Amino acid sequence: MTGQPPDRVRVTSPRRDAARRSSVERPGTTEIDEDTALGRLYMHAYLRGHRRLLVATLSSLALLLVGLPLVFALVPGVGRLHLGGTTVAWLLMGTIVYPALWLLARTYVRAVERLEGDFTRALARESGRIDHDEAV
Repeated sequence: MTGQPPDRVRVTSPRRDAARRSSVERPGTTEIDEDTALGRLYMHAYLRGHRRLLVATLSSLALLLVGLPLVFALVPGVGRLHLGGTTVAWLLMGTIVYPALWLLARTYVRAVERLEGDFTRALARESGRIDHDEAV
């Protein structure tokens, strides 16, 4: 050993012209993962939207499944009407309820997908990873 330090070597990236990443930029998901106040605010707004959808859907379901038999019980003449060999009550309960349930479920799924898409776009926009044209 000669006591001389080794020659100095310069280490560079092959992507010298690449844009530098900002150390300040934090995606919205990081806020949620780290359970910060902002992340809790994001999740509170997201869950509030889900709760609203759930309450509206369950209220519609209760109105349909409880309201229709209640009408037949409170207004007995409606339930005794005959059409095509069967009572109107059975026709309504057998034919109207199932398509109404399907429509209610489809509406709920679309609303949830829209809510989740809005939430995802909001997080991406917050972190600056989305174009303004794409957000519209």
